[in-house]
Amino acid sequence: MVVFPNCKINLGLHITGKRPDGYHELETVFYPVQLRDALEIVHATTEEPEDIRFTTSGLSIPGNSASNLCVKAYQLLKKDFPELPPIQMHLHKVIPMGAGLGGGSSDGAFALKLLNEKFQLQLNQDQLIHYAAQLGSDCPFFILNRPCYGTGRGEILEPIELNLSGHRFVLIHPGIHVSTKWAFEQLTPAKAPRPITEILQQSLSEWKRELVNDFEAPILRAYPEIASIKRALYDDGAVYASMSGSGSTVFGIYAPGQAIGIQEKISHPCQVAEG
Repeated sequence: MVVFPNCKINLGLHITGKRPDGYHELETVFYPVQLRDALEIVHATTEEPEDIRFTTSGLSIPGNSASNLCVKAYQLLKKDFPELPPIQMHLHKVIPMGAGLGGGSSDGAFALKLLNEKFQLQLNQDQLIHYAAQLGSDCPFFILNRPCYGTGRGEILEPIELNLSGHRFVLIHPGIHVSTKWAFEQLTPAKAPRPITEILQQSLSEWKRELVNDFEAPILRAYPEIASIKRALYDDGAVYASMSGSGSTVFGIYAPGQAIGIQEKISHPCQVAEG
């Protein structure tokens, strides 16, 4: 069986507090975008000492396979479902890593859903969300995989009505690694002046005035190249442009049918995806 884990963008992102456990409280809206990896799971065909054989293709994935969220998803379920058979799992990686797009979180969440379906574990959505939260803060969103208002660490999710179908999304990853720890250290948590969900009720053309990612100001100062990408998207006619998560991917939202010429204006590869 094969599934196609998609990425997400953050529409607005505010860091509102610091928790006793060291995590930060945040407010954001997660929106799914159809730039996708591919994940396949089949029964193991040979006798091997491991329960799971994990292989990859596409973009190079740093670290060893044991740390991959797809492998951790299998191991997490195996604890509660020891009858899970040995498998072969292959991940073809298209979504850039460490880019603020949640690609690894999506892979892990889709692995849970695929294992649940393939081996008929009968887990409901709430149970899958519970397992996903153990993999990472962004993983529960990809169980729902629809526009959601996120609070807490990002794991408290409230589905919202927000339809950007027909719009096109340009995603530009400049290949710059932004330390998440450093990015958080640049911020002073504070309550947002206006709820993100209220801002999103306005027309998309109004978002530029008020829809803010708190990480943008310090990161764009430290990395002028990221700032220049955002300017180039607006110069190209994007209705709204922002950085996703703590970067370094910058996305632009274009109106339906609008021409996209950004590829000719920057040196970084652009990926165009649907909402």
